[in-house]
Amino acid sequence: MTFEQRVQDRTAVIGVVGLGYVGIPIALGFSAAGFQVLGLDIDADRVAGLNAGKSLMRHVPDEQITAMLARGFEATTDPARIAEADALIICVPTPLDSHREPDLSFVTGTMDALAPHLRTGQLLSLESTTWPGTTEEVLRPYIERAGLTMGEDFYLVYSPEREDPGNPDYTTNTIPKIVGGTTPACLAAGLALYGTAVEQVVPVSSTAAAEMVKLLENIHRSVNIGLVNEMKVVAERMDLDIFEVIDAAATKPFGFTAYYPGPGIGGHCIPIDPFYLTWKAREYGLHTRFIELAGEVNAAMPDYVIDRLFRALNTRGKAIKGAKVLALGIAYKRNVEDMRESPAVLVMERLRDLGADLSYSDPHVPRFPRMRKHRFEMTSTPVTPETLAAQDAVILLTDHDDFDYAMIGQHAPLIIDTRGKFRDGGDTVVRA
Repeated sequence: MTFEQRVQDRTAVIGVVGLGYVGIPIALGFSAAGFQVLGLDIDADRVAGLNAGKSLMRHVPDEQITAMLARGFEATTDPARIAEADALIICVPTPLDSHREPDLSFVTGTMDALAPHLRTGQLLSLESTTWPGTTEEVLRPYIERAGLTMGEDFYLVYSPEREDPGNPDYTTNTIPKIVGGTTPACLAAGLALYGTAVEQVVPVSSTAAAEMVKLLENIHRSVNIGLVNEMKVVAERMDLDIFEVIDAAATKPFGFTAYYPGPGIGGHCIPIDPFYLTWKAREYGLHTRFIELAGEVNAAMPDYVIDRLFRALNTRGKAIKGAKVLALGIAYKRNVEDMRESPAVLVMERLRDLGADLSYSDPHVPRFPRMRKHRFEMTSTPVTPETLAAQDAVILLTDHDDFDYAMIGQHAPLIIDTRGKFRDGGDTVVRA
């Protein structure tokens, strides 16, 4: 029986490698489409939690994990079991190293673990964001060293993830899926696989083209966010409300897309992915000035927020050192618990280093999580009139819907607003 036939009759087993913000929605999607799904992760606690029906993410309720388990889902830490799967979907992190260069150690570590268990008839799909050429240059040699022939007895594709955690308007099966194959047969197998779980599958000519698509999507956002962040700084000097300006510009029915400024950029894509292309472009003797400039503007925003706080406290005869400062919202975007690359963390670190008496409140992050680069031993502080009144300043960093903005505006003595939620706050509000 061919791979496509096993997919069409739902006898194919889907292996998802990396059970995080990307892997879990993919697993749920294929499970709902009628497949048995096997999950693999190196985190034993995560695996145990999933097998017990516990979700790792607030926007994915436990009931969805329980239902997936009832349909045959199982999570494991044993890479040898991946031989049971017909399709292997890799959803592991691709961060930057300390020199802001691509770190593929999670991908290569995964392939090192999987390589001894690859077999005839499988399809391997990489969903992690990376530079154009990675699938061919890094993954293909693993398969060939295993004695497998591309497009004949093994299929290799690249299909970039497009997850937007916490967005209720789009799900894994409704977001169009880009697929590029190493050979025409690989592409056909990839289209057959994803076509069973996603409403629209978009083929491209190669894995490198698919890799570039993902980078273009995120660079587009990074550049436009950098633009509005720079516009915010200019508008503040002119005593203009940048959010009023953007909202008015957004009434134009063509030629304008609204992007909104903030304290920086966060998440697993926008702060990282553009630098994968700048790194690869150097191989071709190119300097991607536009991309790097946007990165510089966005990276400077946490310091801009601190400067606005410094000036606001100074006019009140107060230094940052010793000032009681409450950070409101520390996730990278509203209404999620995702802390990856959150600019709020950078603001908090700068405040800590300057000697502020720092606390935070985030209904989605009850305890500051363990992170690779950042460490705080803190728990979320309840937002009450008494808590607010006791602060010297409150910084709104992530505009969760759960916050009572009217109450905050009434009781906080000073608000540094990075999200445009306090448009008529009078003398107690500083836009940042």
